[in-house]
Amino acid sequence: MPNSKVVIVRVPNPPKRPGDYDPKTIDRMYGLGLRLLTGQAAPAEAIRSVFSPSDRVGIKVNAIAAPELSTGPRVSLPFARLLSAAGIPPRNIIVWDRTNRELADAGYKLNLESSAFQVYGTDTAGAGYAGEPTQHRGIASLFSAILTDRLTASVSLAVLKDHGMAGITAGMKNYFGAIHNPNKYHDDHCDPYVAELSDSPPVRSRHRLTILDALLIQYHRGPSFNPRWAEPAGTLVFSLDPVAADAVGWRMIAKLRAAKGLPTLEEDGRPPLYIETAEKLGLGHSRESDIQVVEETVG
Repeated sequence: MPNSKVVIVRVPNPPKRPGDYDPKTIDRMYGLGLRLLTGQAAPAEAIRSVFSPSDRVGIKVNAIAAPELSTGPRVSLPFARLLSAAGIPPRNIIVWDRTNRELADAGYKLNLESSAFQVYGTDTAGAGYAGEPTQHRGIASLFSAILTDRLTASVSLAVLKDHGMAGITAGMKNYFGAIHNPNKYHDDHCDPYVAELSDSPPVRSRHRLTILDALLIQYHRGPSFNPRWAEPAGTLVFSLDPVAADAVGWRMIAKLRAAKGLPTLEEDGRPPLYIETAEKLGLGHSRESDIQVVEETVG
């Protein structure tokens, strides 16, 4: 596999809360990040290099720690608008997560109308989980029918944060919100379960892009919001390689922990081992030497 690219886009002097960002700033971050990631000259061209106009695209957000530490509408809807501007009809774009309650708590206005981006959870009437479990390696789960029946392409738009069991939670673990029994897969630092879930056919056949919402990074005592250890980092991370995205996210958290005088995740007894396992499964690169990191700042 060739080297993978991860693009890190930052803003100077970021606001303390993601909800305080100017929407135009988020638009500029997306435009720059996607252009650098794909090598295309314009955001619409970048989108078309990853998705086709016939795709039905799901943006899997993470609203479990709403409202303070979730992928809110100010982050996800600008990306949905980019998809639409590139030729994907709004009716074929779904912003989704586990439950309508969590989405509403994160600030979303639920919508099932096909005239605009749809926003709803797996617990919506008519959605739900697949009737039969998918069995893959150590995974045996019912997958959200949003993912299996309504989408051809998936974007993991996840909050980057520390996790008391997994070490970190980022793009790959975001898909725990796509199954009915994530509680079964938290033993042994969630390893190999995060990797095996990412390798399962419903995820691997659809996943196209990881975007890490690192506007506010919970670098310790996650995954719930703890303001003492939350850093306004003003960053979005982009990669076509789900393993490389999470590996870079791990290093970002490691750097913050070191700067704050905290032990490493390894010293804390919870290294995110699933990232290396995912590389062994052929899902992408985790080693620093195999990842090209491009960093830019939006003015």
